[in-house]
Amino acid sequence: MQRRMPALFITLCLTLAAGAGAASAAVTPAAVPAGHYTGTLADGATWIADTPAHWNGTLILFSHGFGPLSAADAPSQASADALLNQGYALAGSSYDPNGSWWALASAERDQFATLTAASRLLGAPKRVLAVGESMGGLINSQIAQDGAGRINAALNLCGLVAGGVDLNNYQLNAEYAITTLLPGASGIPIRDYASPDAGSAAATQMVAAITQAQSNASGRARIALASALLNESDWAPGVSAPAPRDYAGQEAQEYTWLTSGQLQFIEFGRYYIELAAGGDSSWNAGVDYAALLRGSAHYQQVRALYRQAGLDLDADLAALTRGAHYTAEPGSLAAMRATSTNSGHLGVPLLDVHTTSDQLVPVEQESAFAEKVRAAGDGALLRQAFVARQGHCNFTTAEIVAALDTVNQRAADGHWGASASAANLQAAATALNLDGAAFVRYRPARLVVQNPEPRPSR
Repeated sequence: MQRRMPALFITLCLTLAAGAGAASAAVTPAAVPAGHYTGTLADGATWIADTPAHWNGTLILFSHGFGPLSAADAPSQASADALLNQGYALAGSSYDPNGSWWALASAERDQFATLTAASRLLGAPKRVLAVGESMGGLINSQIAQDGAGRINAALNLCGLVAGGVDLNNYQLNAEYAITTLLPGASGIPIRDYASPDAGSAAATQMVAAITQAQSNASGRARIALASALLNESDWAPGVSAPAPRDYAGQEAQEYTWLTSGQLQFIEFGRYYIELAAGGDSSWNAGVDYAALLRGSAHYQQVRALYRQAGLDLDADLAALTRGAHYTAEPGSLAAMRATSTNSGHLGVPLLDVHTTSDQLVPVEQESAFAEKVRAAGDGALLRQAFVARQGHCNFTTAEIVAALDTVNQRAADGHWGASASAANLQAAATALNLDGAAFVRYRPARLVVQNPEPRPSR
């Protein structure tokens, strides 16, 4: 965001860079002109804040997703402009720039330190709303878990709320199926990459094998099996969603996702997750792949395509179960559980918004998270909403602003009522006269992933 920096910018930067934790007198909102501010935290992370012409008293603390460690305080420039026009102030950090792009080890700490710095700049906010996008949604679920007394409510956009352990495991399951069952894929590495580019190169090899397999019925059946294990969406960009029993059409759209950059992103990212955890935390030793597949919403699709191809599904599943040998590398699982999971406890109200067709963070993560929140006894604090659209974090500005306005109202009122229903969110977004909305009633399927306790390492 490039905005003119007010005259007191340098003074504020020098003061705030000295340390986010030291007490100081609050600055009244009237003393801070509209503009862009920045500073540095104790671990070297940078923070930014953008202030509106007329502050409404609510500060948005934004947690950005996986990628370069640069500070961001809104999901997009368009959403930042719309939120500032409504009077919201914005803040967010880069996370520790010396660490992995999978920045879970420092992110929550840096976000709370950013909140302290921004509050010095603005004065004490009436309300703080924590917002997270993608990986930032996992960070934000931890902030919602731990933030009572510091934040008032939270919003997740396409959040990775099932956590890093589950993410690694279902991705491993799909990669294992591809490299075990598809001709030409045997021997492609699926973990322990020496660099992000090595992960991308492995993905390119997988895509070549998938492309070759797509040319025959046996290959398409096995692609459908791997897609089910990946919790793959069957609604691809630019086309209509296939009918519930159009199994061939479903597989064709799964194939489109797999070969359109999805695997390259997954394998590129695996390097950074392993870097942060000190190894690969995923495992499949002891996994019963027949039982795993039976829990998938795509089970009947896979069975039908195997039958049409004249293949023995039970034999392939038995082969996968028999050959499953990956174990979590020493220390990595403990590190992922310590940094990259949430307990399901909520200290504040949380609204999760997800597209119904998300190729990178499957919407099924929402069902896993809701189950965890209910088990923690905090189901009354959680609301989930869904947008009928393809793509990861593919929200309109109207959807983002309407969701934030709803969370702000929840923080003010103290109850949800029907405010987070699809109908009310759609009406609120449409009334903004921005760029449209597609909130719908939707119930995600169950996340297909192994139980959380692995077989001991061999």
